[in-house]
Order: sequence, then C-alpha cells, then structure tokens
Amino acid sequence: MNKLSQAFAKGKAFIPFVTAGDPSLEVTEQLVLQMAAAGADLIELGIPFSDPVAEGPVIQEADIRALAAGTTTDKIFEMVGRIRKTCQVPMAFMTYINPIFTYGAARFLQNCQAVGIDALIVPDMPYEEKQELLPFCQKHDVRLISMIAPTSNQRIRMIASEAEGFLYCVSSMGVTGVRQELGNHVAAMIQTAKEAKEIPCAIGFGISTPQQAAAMAAISDGAIVGSAIVKIVAQHGQECVPHVAKYVREMVQAVKAVQ
Repeated sequence: MNKLSQAFAKGKAFIPFVTAGDPSLEVTEQLVLQMAAAGADLIELGIPFSDPVAEGPVIQEADIRALAAGTTTDKIFEMVGRIRKTCQVPMAFMTYINPIFTYGAARFLQNCQAVGIDALIVPDMPYEEKQELLPFCQKHDVRLISMIAPTSNQRIRMIASEAEGFLYCVSSMGVTGVRQELGNHVAAMIQTAKEAKEIPCAIGFGISTPQQAAAMAAISDGAIVGSAIVKIVAQHGQECVPHVAKYVREMVQAVKAVQ
C-alpha cells in the first residue's frame, strides 16, 4: 500500500535526500534508518547516474563516488528491501529517465512496488512526456511526482492540476546546491499551484539551514534538503551517520515548529 500521504499527515514535512551508495550501500542503509528515527517524514534516495543534469557539484561528486563503489540499481533495490523489514517511513527514488529506460521501465516500477518505494522523481522528464512512465507508475502504485519551477509560468496550473502525491517546487533557477538566498517568488508559485489543485507542495533546491527550512515550511507543506546532507556525508565518509542524524533532527525541529 502506498504510504506517501503519511508524509504530510503530521503537519509540515521534512524530506532529506541522500545518494544511494555514497560512500557505500551499507552506510546508506544506516543513514535511512537513522534519518527515519530522527523524524524524517519522507526519504528521497538518489540513484547515481553518470550525467545528472539537474545536480550541482556536490551531488555530482556523490554520484561519481557511488558508481565507483560499485553501486547498481539492483543493489539499491536489495538495500531498500532490507530497510523495509524494519522501517515504514515513506520513500522516494530520485533518478533520471536514462537509467529507468536502460533498466526497463516496466521492470523498474515493478521492483519499486515489490520493495515498497512510494514515489518517483525524474527531473529531466518533461511534463509533456510523463506518459512514458505514468502507466507503469499507476499499475504498480508508485506516485510520479511533478515538478514546478519559477520559469513554469502559465504551465504551473496545468502541471499542478494533474499532479499526484505532492508537488516538488524548485525554489530557484539552476542546479541543486546550497544557497545563501532563496527565491522570493516561491510563495506566489505555490499559491498558483494550490488554486489549481489542493495538493501538498514541498520546496527543494538550496535549503541548508534550520532558518531557511522554517521559512520555506512557512509558505509550503514541507522542505526538501539534499546537497547540505550530501556534504556532511562527503565530509565524514564512513563515519557520517551520527552527524547526518543530528542535522536531520535539527531540521525536523525547525520545520515542525512552523504552524
């Protein structure tokens, strides 16, 4: 049964991201379990790819490390299967269209359902081409997450009206990465989306501090944080788990404090 709605059932959601296999799948497994224990509402797992066009240098380098460590999609599925024996926090895969097509879309989504993946985020798949994956997602009870950005303009209503699960709202232009300032047009973007459909909206790209997370949670339903966590993983390597868990706890507290 799809668990994605649980992520937004307890107020504002905190959604951390890690690259699967960086520095190893064993560490990723512990990271997921400890982030869940720290209060994460939905955990995003990146499937490493050699050409991650939406990512900045922090996640690009994590992808390179994960691939060099021998991470494969099949090994990631096996890891998620192990996690699901003890952890029921909603989980999403973030990947690109090429790895899914290479793997085989039908088999990929079938395996997502088998191990309990609740959602799929594919940044380089245009809205107009979502039928390439949507039928497989619907067949296997996986929510295909739509994304909107400041440049979506009049397309925001169209994308939001057909969105499912939650709407991934990109805070600012460019690739992923930590930013000092976040776009001030996000609130208007979310208001436009909500007018088209009452769906949870979570903001990602650039959030790194508890203050930023709280500010974004104040105008949305949740905050997504990737690069700041991947930086901690890069800094501490095999010893990163307690450092990431502490950071996630602080971010959860900041987001949950917002009414």
